Amino acid sequence: MAYTYFISEPFRAYQKQFSKLISDFENQGKVIYDGSRNTVKEIEIAGNNLNVKAFKVPHFINQLAYRWVRKSKAKRSFEHAETLLSKDIGTPKPVAYVENKEGLFLKDSYYFSQQLTYNLTYRTLIDEPHYPDHERILREFTRFTFKMHEKEVLFKDHSPGNTLIVNQSGRYEFYLVDLNRMEFRKLTFEERMKNFDRLTPKKEMVEIMSDEYAKLSGNTYQIVFDKMWQYTSEFREKYNRKKALKKKYLGK
Repeated sequence: MAYTYFISEPFRAYQKQFSKLISDFENQGKVIYDGSRNTVKEIEIAGNNLNVKAFKVPHFINQLAYRWVRKSKAKRSFEHAETLLSKDIGTPKPVAYVENKEGLFLKDSYYFSQQLTYNLTYRTLIDEPHYPDHERILREFTRFTFKMHEKEVLFKDHSPGNTLIVNQSGRYEFYLVDLNRMEFRKLTFEERMKNFDRLTPKKEMVEIMSDEYAKLSGNTYQIVFDKMWQYTSEFREKYNRKKALKKKYLGK
């Protein structure tokens, strides 16, 4: 295996610890998430609590593509985090990325960031409609998204679990995670509205976000709501069709 390491300045003295962790990844750290495409763990290096996202070996074509044509998911996550911070958009501070290149192929890769203690995610607002400060947090989240759009950030995975929310004595701060799918360019109004489509199926939440975004953007509430709800409905219909087909043919 030919692992290559890119480690940010404050952590470069600890490359041996990164190497040891990667070589025995299965037995290191505390599992936070274990999915089919990646695993997230909480680990400690030199007294620092870090998160590491391990991207599993991609299929054959992508092994070639990520080796020669496209950047790996780990590298993109690291670089996107640096870009977000340069634009004053919250995300856990990037620490390192590691790539396993074998000949013509990219195998597994890893993205390290600083551990962030948070109070809730956007999903909490869906599951708990009476959560304290519910409407205020939703409006502040909309302002955060508007700021992101104004700074030419298209977060393609803008979904309920990918925004961590920190309560700083009644002032809410927002941090993006799962960063490998992003574009940095000027966004059209349609693209801005579509960027809300995966967040919530609840019409009352879309109404609040539409009201806040309209105030910020200078568009009328009705124009914003109609587009935001259109894209939300289209996504939900597609999601439900896919779920029904999966249940019918796969039994799950």
